[in-house]
Amino acid sequence: MAHKPNIPLNSKQLQACAKQALDQCACSLKICKGWESVSDDRWPSKQLKLEGTLRRELADGESELSFEEFHPNGTRYDSPEAPIALNYFPYNRADVYGCQQCGCAVLKYTEYGGYYIDQRVRLVDAALVTDAT
Repeated sequence: MAHKPNIPLNSKQLQACAKQALDQCACSLKICKGWESVSDDRWPSKQLKLEGTLRRELADGESELSFEEFHPNGTRYDSPEAPIALNYFPYNRADVYGCQQCGCAVLKYTEYGGYYIDQRVRLVDAALVTDAT
């Protein structure tokens, strides 16, 4: 995974990151198939490297990024089968990390609730990445 962390990744690059994963790693994030809350003590920072971002710049006339989600098959935000649609929430606010032991790719974004801040993580399944607009 040779991407610069500050450069946005496209769907093909994200799929390539995900396809590098090996099964033999006991990475604690492999269970995060849908968006899962991950505390600092569960985030394996020493084995993860920031690979890039899916964050998008605002288009002309936009005051903030969309909170619209993409679920054409009736999935939900936290569903393991939900498409990974880069132009939609929460992917348009996520960074991409790679496990230095197994090569799996995980997405991470910060959920800002009324009274809390929550780190959310999702393992990237290359088959679910889509270019939906």
